[in-house]
Amino acid sequence: MSTANTNSEANDEHQSCCPLEVTLPGETPLTDKAASELEDLFKILANDTRLKLLHNLALAREMCVCDLADSLGMKPQAVSNQLQRLSDRGIVATRRVGNNIYYRVVDTCIIDLLHKAVCLLRDAEDTREGVVSLASLK
Repeated sequence: MSTANTNSEANDEHQSCCPLEVTLPGETPLTDKAASELEDLFKILANDTRLKLLHNLALAREMCVCDLADSLGMKPQAVSNQLQRLSDRGIVATRRVGNNIYYRVVDTCIIDLLHKAVCLLRDAEDTREGVVSLASLK
């Protein structure tokens, strides 16, 4: 495969992920209330631990607190505290099996947002020197 083809394919993938033309058809400007609610949502998401938890849940679909804690090298109580913040916002939901509590992402918009955020990282990295892999974001 030639370098030109590889670059063309990367550009095609990049354009499908982050289009060059940015519009919000049919949208109206944010109200003060909506902007404040959006700010609160981004504050919840602006935490590296919660982002890693969400990414792990997006990959596995569902995990118990103990497995999430192991995957992040954290104590289960610390993970539970972070998951509670996500649960309070309706981003994740739980189910109990015996003594274990399993979490899953229920707000599919969050998965889309994570995907777009990874896309933005790739875009920034592409302009510097390479592509960010999803594996490096775990």
